[in-house]
Amino acid sequence: MLKVFKQIPLPMTALLGLLSLSICLTAGQERNVILETLEFLRRGQQDVELENYDNRYEMEGEYDFIVVGAGTAGCTLAARLSENPKWKVLLLEAGGPERLIMDVPIVAHFLQLGEMNWKYRTQPSDHACLAMNNNRCNWPRGKVMGGSSVLNYMMYTRGNRRDYDRWAELGNEGWSFEDVLPYFKKYEGSTVPDADPDMVGRKGPVRVSYVNWRSSIANAFVEAAQQDGLRYRDYNGHIQNGVSYLHTTTYNSTRWSSNRSYLYPLKGKRPNLHVKKNALVTKVLIDPTTKTAYGVLVSTDGHEHKILARKEVIVSAGAINSPQLLMLSGVGPAKHLKEMGIKPLADLAVGFNLQDHTAPAVTFTTNATSLHFEDFAQPTWLNRFNRQEGPYGSPGGCEAIAFWDLDHPELEDGWPDIELFLVGGSMSSNPAISRAFGLKKKIYDNMFAEIEDRNLNAFMIFPMILRPKSRGRIMLKSTDPFKYPLIFANYFNHPYDVDISVRGLLKAISLMNQQGFKKIDAKMWDKRVPTCKQHEFQSYAYWECYVKHFTFTIYHYSGTCKMGPKSDRAAVVDPRLRVYGIKNLRVADASIMPEIMSGHPNGPVFMIAEKAADMIKEDHGFKQ
Repeated sequence: MLKVFKQIPLPMTALLGLLSLSICLTAGQERNVILETLEFLRRGQQDVELENYDNRYEMEGEYDFIVVGAGTAGCTLAARLSENPKWKVLLLEAGGPERLIMDVPIVAHFLQLGEMNWKYRTQPSDHACLAMNNNRCNWPRGKVMGGSSVLNYMMYTRGNRRDYDRWAELGNEGWSFEDVLPYFKKYEGSTVPDADPDMVGRKGPVRVSYVNWRSSIANAFVEAAQQDGLRYRDYNGHIQNGVSYLHTTTYNSTRWSSNRSYLYPLKGKRPNLHVKKNALVTKVLIDPTTKTAYGVLVSTDGHEHKILARKEVIVSAGAINSPQLLMLSGVGPAKHLKEMGIKPLADLAVGFNLQDHTAPAVTFTTNATSLHFEDFAQPTWLNRFNRQEGPYGSPGGCEAIAFWDLDHPELEDGWPDIELFLVGGSMSSNPAISRAFGLKKKIYDNMFAEIEDRNLNAFMIFPMILRPKSRGRIMLKSTDPFKYPLIFANYFNHPYDVDISVRGLLKAISLMNQQGFKKIDAKMWDKRVPTCKQHEFQSYAYWECYVKHFTFTIYHYSGTCKMGPKSDRAAVVDPRLRVYGIKNLRVADASIMPEIMSGHPNGPVFMIAEKAADMIKEDHGFKQ
């Protein structure tokens, strides 16, 4: 086994070690199964490093455009801007290459434990994240080519048309749903057969599909939601309220990241596009007199490099890294920057307006077969995956999704305030889940260990709040760019968020009364939270306590470089995503969202990047 490990690059070795250990511990499989698995993954390693075209180039001293961050937005922007052969584009990524194991959807849980995750944590709270170690929620973020589109659960949603109309109402001209729909359709390469035909894109680079495999638990969820009054529909179509099997950014049981979508096809075809991995941008260079961005400082290969930008620097580092970089560069709240010893160049509300979606998962037992990690350790699993059979294409076990407008249940076409999504396993299904969430051992042992000990079939429903009212903030902890910023999530700072979370949780429990779930004998797992015993079990006060404990982030951090008109004192960028007060500097990622959209933001970030690319081309006179 050691011989096999030595032939695998270190980042993959760590993951495969975890997988192998888990197989041994949970399934007791023979040693040759593990060896076969490792050998299969080693052989496939050459298929993973398709993006290594950048190794043919040395970074030059000057480019037309420098894109900071090769995540969902960055890969999209680099590909689109380099469509002009006269422009030289540099894409900088702090992490390394996307690897084979990352492309297997079912192992999404494990990726949060590897080197491709920044592994951020929120500051301690006394009213949220109470079930997590030190009352701090883990906040995964992708540190890898493809960014968080490599780490996420591949759940594809656009949100609601009202989200974007609301952005426009706030003064962001050009961002109404009518304006952004063409960009959704531009990047979508959907194979969802029953998508609303006039609303879906079929020819774009980002694959969107149903997963081939479906469990009986997912069937029960879809059936029960319809019995509760929802229609089965394309929730990315005309009406969002409804239930569906999950649309995913996968194809042929493979994760379809931004890296795979936009950069893999360019191998050897774009000499004007340079990509540098393992390169952390430590500062945007801004002339203090002209207030013009003219380049970046990059730490890579043990050295710091100054790279100049002839036209623009575009920051696409995400809702945590983008505000951190701007503040380190002198763009941010003047008082905070002065306290940190940084000279303010533009006094802007950088780091404010932080938003996220949370979901307090509820566990249920069933007589149907749920996901167990040992299922993937059977001697035939490699052959089954090659034939794309079984649950290997399932994104971390997420299978089905439903949207309700709980405040306006009489409206078929409402603006949903709660999303329920089904995961066909439990906290005990594999050793990565509770570790990824950072659950306290006492909480896990009290509530979930028995499921593991008795080998029960169990599943979870996550009631995700869609339009939270609480706002957090990102602040600098240090002027050292290698030190993580402070993350104040401020979950449940607004009482509405607690209330809608409890109501969503009760909606999930109520589905067990429907015939669909009764057929599989689904019952709520009624182990009490040990630190909520002062409240009557299943009372409203108990569930309030419950949601404040299981404050599971759904990884949708956004809003920290808010887009808005000049009259909006909280705005950091204008509707063309240009940073106020600084020339030749833009931000394009989830941080520009003035309000979080009603769904999972990965798809909308593709849209933001596609639209940003067109605006940049227009501003620099490039016509295709």
